[in-house]
Amino acid sequence: MLAILLLAYIFNFIDRQIIGVLAIPIKAELQLTDTQLSLMGGIAFALFYSGIAIPVAWLADRKNRVNIIAFSVALWSAFTALCGVAQNFWHLFLARMGVGIGEAGGVAPSYALISDFFPKERRARALALFSLGIPIGSALGVFFGGWIASNLDWRSAFLIVGLAGLPAALLVKIGIREPVRGGFDTVDGQASEPAPPFGVVAARLARTPSFWLLSFGAASGSILGYGLIFWLPSFFNRSFDLELVEVSWFYGSIVLVGGIAGTWLGGWLGDRTGPDRPGTYALIPAICFLISAPVFAAGLFAPSLVVGWILFAIGQMLALAWLGPVIAAVQHIVPPNMRATASASFLFINNLIGIGFGIFFLGFMSDSMTAAYGEDALRYSILYGLVFYLLSSLLYFAAAKRLPKDWYR
Repeated sequence: MLAILLLAYIFNFIDRQIIGVLAIPIKAELQLTDTQLSLMGGIAFALFYSGIAIPVAWLADRKNRVNIIAFSVALWSAFTALCGVAQNFWHLFLARMGVGIGEAGGVAPSYALISDFFPKERRARALALFSLGIPIGSALGVFFGGWIASNLDWRSAFLIVGLAGLPAALLVKIGIREPVRGGFDTVDGQASEPAPPFGVVAARLARTPSFWLLSFGAASGSILGYGLIFWLPSFFNRSFDLELVEVSWFYGSIVLVGGIAGTWLGGWLGDRTGPDRPGTYALIPAICFLISAPVFAAGLFAPSLVVGWILFAIGQMLALAWLGPVIAAVQHIVPPNMRATASASFLFINNLIGIGFGIFFLGFMSDSMTAAYGEDALRYSILYGLVFYLLSSLLYFAAAKRLPKDWYR
């Protein structure tokens, strides 16, 4: 089950992040500004992805989650392929909206499904293993996007990776059984109570301070996290003078190595410390984000590619260590029959702000500072954006104090 969901999540992030490396040839062919690229890569995706995720998750708390995930994989894969036939900015904008609509039904139901397959003392690692889809998918999106675009064109890259995701949808449908809902969280191993109305879930989340601290901590970190995954390929192209295929290998390897190490490390630390001390689920990302900001800053001004690779890989590792412990914490502050809806609400805040604002912010800042910094405008845009990692750290430190009081037992 976990392997199949991981495969689907890998395609989720291939299709989501391939736009970052393809932004280089897309900008050249369609004559777009950095602001237009950021709107296409961020807001077009984030609006529908974040908004539709909540009603889909509400449905997943009541209906078959496997069917919802399988349909979602097929939908986002088809829209990714449609990006390959776009003729202008608005065609791409609408196709990316479609990708967001499809991906809205993939993540939150998967979180809830995994939580029903694993007991609480193993959930952070299970969710971290699932979250490896983020660095693996992002890296493969950069690898294959850059390689296909260099050997064919950017349109072929969208078509190939989009159509490749359709078999994964079929595998989800035929390869996963729907588990007992909340079986590991009830005394007798039976299903938990039926899901309550959405208003009941919303009211519970509204009066749970740790939910808001975790959500806005994740959103603040994701402003820069999603911004980096979209804009760093362009940064390496402009400031390090790397060609498209060189960017795909250089940055793809950073995301793969650093991302896998950080995601697994965070999940392992969460399971080792979290069950007895819930506050450490937030303390781990608080410390990691605090360290990652100066590491990324040093990487932006690295004197060589080797030093830059090392610094960016370490920064990537620290920046993704939040996934396992924070996602596990969100599962534990509500009853089992509210998990998908709570996860979607968390993702709504995280992704609407992170994807929608983060990618736009760095692109807009880059355009605004071009007169002052020229080709280095994107470098300084990212540098100033590192303040969001520091803000995320402060929010997680506050969440660490509150989590023990909000824990569902």
